[in-house]
Amino acid sequence: MKNPSIWAPPRLSMRWWPVFRRNLLVWRKLAVPSLLANIGEPLTWLVAFGYGLGALVGEVPVGGGQAVPYLLFLASGSICMSAMNAASFEALYSAFSRMHVQKTWDGILNAPVELDDVVLAEMLWAGFKALFSVTAILGVMLALGISHSPKLLVAWPVLLGVGITFASMALVFNAKAKGYDFFTYYFTVVLSPMMFLSGVFFPREQLPGVVRAIADWLPLSAAVDLVRPMFLDQWPDNPWRHAAVLALYAVASFWAALAFTRQRFRR
Repeated sequence: MKNPSIWAPPRLSMRWWPVFRRNLLVWRKLAVPSLLANIGEPLTWLVAFGYGLGALVGEVPVGGGQAVPYLLFLASGSICMSAMNAASFEALYSAFSRMHVQKTWDGILNAPVELDDVVLAEMLWAGFKALFSVTAILGVMLALGISHSPKLLVAWPVLLGVGITFASMALVFNAKAKGYDFFTYYFTVVLSPMMFLSGVFFPREQLPGVVRAIADWLPLSAAVDLVRPMFLDQWPDNPWRHAAVLALYAVASFWAALAFTRQRFRR
């Protein structure tokens, strides 16, 4: 019987849950150092640029004639960047270790679990792990008094969606990787430019017209446009457009990641 196309629709079931739970139980043993590693860098960015550079910049315009302190502007963007980085690291390095180095996926597939469920579990786990990290960072921001907006409760599930989106994108490269060095290209060519073009450190209005037009459709830009107003105790403009951009990247990337992973496991 001929194998179905690698691009066949996902065949998903609730069997993803034991795989997700397995990753959670393993992570619990290293939860504290893992969280410290994930929140250390973004908090360093926040302190160095927010307080240091912020003292020189002063206030930054955010549209509608409104200006906010640079610390608040940076915090509302860096929390999205943190979700992106945490999900990407988990869906690249950790997932690759389980898939290729430790052969954990091979062991799981000996049970009545489909490869599609394993990939879904990895995507959701990376998204939730990113949520753990941004929750800790949000707690520090609240303690520092950067923002006390009650709308941050809504930003919390939005950041989960951001993590899931970037986890799906990272799993595409995970499926194609032959070694850890391959991920350097993803961070250099994809994530680093996105970090500087998506309005995390400065308003996108400062970019040239063509670059701005491209940057407006990046997933990190959509995340920032959703989350930043909530830090300012406002609701975002065009929230459904931004949510649709994130959903489109998530669905398309997950499907591509699933197809390439199926291809890899057929070899």
